[in-house]
Amino acid sequence: MLVRGRYLGSSFSELLELEHPQLRISWSDALAKSQQFPEVPHGTTVLAAKYADGVLVAGDRLATEGYRVASRDVQKVYNTDSHSLIAIAGAAGPCIEMARLLGIELEHYEKIEGETLELEGKANKLSQMIRQNLPAAMQGLVVVPLFAGYDKSRKTGRLWKFDITGGRYEEAEYQATGSGGLYANESLKKSHRNDMTRDDAVKMAVQALTDAADEDRGTGGIDLMRGIFPTLNVCSETGIETVDAAEVERCYREILDAGSRS
Repeated sequence: MLVRGRYLGSSFSELLELEHPQLRISWSDALAKSQQFPEVPHGTTVLAAKYADGVLVAGDRLATEGYRVASRDVQKVYNTDSHSLIAIAGAAGPCIEMARLLGIELEHYEKIEGETLELEGKANKLSQMIRQNLPAAMQGLVVVPLFAGYDKSRKTGRLWKFDITGGRYEEAEYQATGSGGLYANESLKKSHRNDMTRDDAVKMAVQALTDAADEDRGTGGIDLMRGIFPTLNVCSETGIETVDAAEVERCYREILDAGSRS
C-alpha cells in the first residue's frame, strides 16, 4: 500500500521495488547486456526429510562450472528464521541471493506485523520470488530450492519442493534435488521413516549424500583430507541446530566400516 509516496506494506521486496529499485539485482537484465552467456558456478545436491521431532535439511559443498570444480566449500543450507530453512540448487549467484533475501523478507515482515509469518506463508513468499526469477531461469540461471521448517501450529516438520515457474509442492516424507537428487532420493526411499529419531535422520542424510556423490560427478562427497563435510541442519520445536562436523564424520566412518564388512 502506498500513502503519499511511502510504502506501508510488510513486504521487503515490494519496498525495494517501489522506493529503491536501484538496489534490486536483475539477473535477466544482466544477461541481456552480456555479449555471451557467462559460465556460472552451479550448486548441486540438497535434500530435506521429516523425522519424529521435526525436519532435517542437508546439502553437499561442491559447486561446478561445467566439468570444472568452481568451489569445494559452498554453503547450500541457510536458516531463513528461527524455525525455517532453505536449501539451494541451481545457479549459485541467484540461489544465494534468493536465500538471503528470503531471510530479510521474513525478518522485515515480523518487525512490521509484530508476528511471524505462518510456515506455509513463508513457502508462498519463496514461490513468488522464484516466479520473479523466471526470465533469468529461461536463460539458464535456474533456481530450484527446497524449503522446510517446523510448523508450530501443527506441531510437525513440513517441507516443499519448487519448479522454475514458482510452483510449490508439499512433500509428505522427503525430497532431494540438484544433479545428484535422483540418487539421493533412491537412497532416502530405502531408509526413511517419519517416526525416525534425530540421530537416525542424520545418518540417513549422510548416507544419501554419500550415495549421490558416488554416482554423480557434480555432487561433492565427504573430503576427509581437507576436512570438508556436508551441511546438515535439523529443525524442531526448540529451533534450528547445526550438526557438527565431528558427528557427520562419525556417521560417515560407520558407513564406510559397514561397507567394508559387506
